[in-house]
Amino acid sequence: MKHLSIIILSITLLSNAHANTKVSIYGNDQLQFSIKEFEVKAGAHIELEFKNEGKLPKVAMGHNIVILKEGISAIAFGGKAMQAGANATNALPESVMGDVLAHSKLLGPDEDIIIRFKAPKNPGLHQLVCTFPDHYAMMRGVMVVK
Repeated sequence: MKHLSIIILSITLLSNAHANTKVSIYGNDQLQFSIKEFEVKAGAHIELEFKNEGKLPKVAMGHNIVILKEGISAIAFGGKAMQAGANATNALPESVMGDVLAHSKLLGPDEDIIIRFKAPKNPGLHQLVCTFPDHYAMMRGVMVVK
């Protein structure tokens, strides 16, 4: 019986080690993310639901979410994306992708998407940002990896 308990506990721990961490974040017409910070476990599989709850047209108020590699500033990255040609139809130029851990596509009103990625293995802070032109000044947050 003792061995059976150990086997069941091992299976439970292994299945939980690979369980998805689910996070939901929404953007709105007031240039805000619904949450400014969330925590995940190092190495966890993340399932992030992102939704644009706004009502303004995509070309005027589209939103994306970009999770940056550790040490990359959201403000500096937003400026870098703008200099690289970020615009209302391509808010995340290919030339800046080296700083990106995960990202969504640009969403219009009432659109949503689920992005899946693996959290880094090391604890740290990863800034998140919307790179639609000039949104990076206000639409920022942090993913804390523990």
